[in-house]
Amino acid sequence: MKSAAIPKSGRQARGVAPAGRAETLTEQAYRQLEEQIVTLQLEPGEFVSEYALAKTLKIGRTPIREALQRLAREGLVKILPRKGILVSDTDPRKQLLVLEARRELERLLCRVGAQRASEEQRHRLRAIADGMDRAARTNDDITFMRLDRELNLLISEAGHNEYASGAMRFLHGHSRRFWYMHYKQAADLPLCARLHAAQARAIAGGDQKRAGEASDRLIDYTETFTRATVGAAGQAPRTGRAGVRT
Repeated sequence: MKSAAIPKSGRQARGVAPAGRAETLTEQAYRQLEEQIVTLQLEPGEFVSEYALAKTLKIGRTPIREALQRLAREGLVKILPRKGILVSDTDPRKQLLVLEARRELERLLCRVGAQRASEEQRHRLRAIADGMDRAARTNDDITFMRLDRELNLLISEAGHNEYASGAMRFLHGHSRRFWYMHYKQAADLPLCARLHAAQARAIAGGDQKRAGEASDRLIDYTETFTRATVGAAGQAPRTGRAGVRT
């Protein structure tokens, strides 16, 4: 079984949980494994073991096991008794269904987040937007992916709607992995980073209408990218804004 590889880049992901506290070992394991799956260091269809992951990440097997259980609930791995852990395959056409659900949930969370975010959360949103601008200028994919994950978590946190944020947890990893898998062929990383920056600033500015519109523009772009990637314009219904199928 192939073990996970730690990124060699010096740009380390932050070891801080969403609320600003230090991460637990399980949270550390989850963050690192989720990033390795999303950035294809652990490839779809690859088998790994708890032992190999614990050795590579230098984290005990109990936190690794708990992190894997969370990843299994999110559909990113499958735990196969007596066989190991299988990194889930991707189905490109299902990504359009992911976006159909994500459009409505993300718009909701952006709108309520603009209203409910604390001052500390607004400060963090502006900092993420600035980081996205830098990633756009330098075409830095790893920094973009890490900021994207941080923004996803912060939008869910700022919305203060546990039901919407719980549903979004099942969508984010799949969206980010699909994007990373195909962006070099079909995506515009600087444009995508700028759209994320606009979304973050709209929420930070407290404008619900603008935040919802920024979310829609981001999903519009992501859907266009997805259709260009899979060549599935006629394979699934177009969602359109406000969830109207076209």
